[in-house]
This record gives sequence, C-alpha cells and structure tokens, in this order.
Amino acid sequence: MKIVVLIKQVPGTDNVKMNPETGTMVRTGRDNVINPLDENALEAALRIKARHPGTVITAVSMGPPSARKALKEAVALGADNGVLLSAKAFAGSDTIVTARVLAAAVRKLGEADLILCGERATDGETGQTGPMVAEMLDIPLVSYVKHMDVGEKGVLAERIVEDGFELVEVPFPCLINVVKDINEPGFPSLRGKVRARDVDLPAWGPEELGLTAEETGLTGSPTRVVKIFTPKLSRDTQFYKHDGSGKAIGALLRFLGEKEVL
Repeated sequence: MKIVVLIKQVPGTDNVKMNPETGTMVRTGRDNVINPLDENALEAALRIKARHPGTVITAVSMGPPSARKALKEAVALGADNGVLLSAKAFAGSDTIVTARVLAAAVRKLGEADLILCGERATDGETGQTGPMVAEMLDIPLVSYVKHMDVGEKGVLAERIVEDGFELVEVPFPCLINVVKDINEPGFPSLRGKVRARDVDLPAWGPEELGLTAEETGLTGSPTRVVKIFTPKLSRDTQFYKHDGSGKAIGALLRFLGEKEVL
C-alpha cells in the first residue's frame, strides 16, 4: 500500500506574522512546527503500516526551504521518505494553487492508495486544501474522520457530522482528512532521528511538477486579500461614585436605557 501524508509547517501559535503588503503569511520563522492535525494524520498512517506490512509512507510538504525540517521530523516519527515542494514561484500561493501543487506531486509520485491530512491547519484555518486536492485528483474524499478501518480495497471511516456520526465506505484511491480525536501522536525514536539526519529529501519546483508560472504563486491565485490590520480595542470608561444621592444609579439606568438593555 502507498500512503501519502500531506503535512504543513506552521508558525508556533504565538508567532503568526502577516505581510501587510501581499496579505500572505510570513513562514521564515525559526520556531515553525508541523501542523498538529497533520501529526494526527501521520500517526494514522503509521498505525495502518503496522497492520499492513509493506506499506510505504511518503510525507509531502509545500513551503520554503525551512519546511525541510518538518519533513525530517516526519521521517524521524516513522515516515519512509519525504518530498519538499519549494520554489520562489510558489510564494504567495492561495489554497487553490497549494492544492494544485500538492495534487501534481501525488501524480508524480505515481498516485497513491491513500492520502491523509489534517482537517485544517492552525495558521489559515480554512480547511480547504485537502478537499480540493481530492477534487483535482478526482478521487473520493471523507472529511472530519475520527476513526477508520483500512482493508485491502478501501476504507471504512467514521466521520463527525453536525448531528452525530456517520459511517462511510470508500474504495482506493481516496483522501481522508482527520480530526485530532482520531489518535494521540507518538514521539520520534532514536533510530528514527538518526535516519532522518541522513535522509535524502528531493525538492520539486514547477518544472518537475509540469506546472507553469501562470498556475502557481500569486499569479495563479484567484484569492486576493484586500486589507490586513490589527483591530484596535478602545474603552470609554466612566466611573460614578456612590454618594447616597442616587445620581450614580440614575446615570446607570439612563445608560442602559440608551443601549436598549432595559
């Protein structure tokens, strides 16, 4: 079985920075981490491999050269290999272009029986990329999966819906995006860290993926961020001292009346 796990390197929760000119996220920080939900997806792949000997897990990440760190961490956790999708032409890509690049990478890898990813990333919070990858590959998608059983020909998945849960059975190839409740990610082993240190991680750009400049980056992205700003919070606080005259109570009642609270 061939499994591709889509992982994304995201800023630490307290270190999200935006470029006000381009409306894109700054991804060059040193404290970037693997998107937590993608760690759940990788753990799901590792558990499938434990039950299905011969399974090969490939981690794929699109981002700047620093995203190589996330791929090495994925290998340390148990992935067999990884591929970095990185080029200046990819800078500023929206979710549509990101899905296009990831889908092209899956095709170049020779397709996959199963593609796994987290249901969203903690930076953009859109939850769009995984479903669009499935659409571009023309394969079934099951989202918000909290449990799954993988057989020889497909997946029986339990997914979260608005009023409970539902069971969905899909054949290979398919894409599953998982929620954090599916498992508890493990830790890298010493052997894994040693292997990750020396692993060869190829980097693919538009040429390797058969994509043109018009299909990638800001040029190929139909989404436009019009404005980015930090909301300013201001409070006009008025203090009334209770002096026994009833003025403070009267002022409070008038204020609540003006706000139509009373």
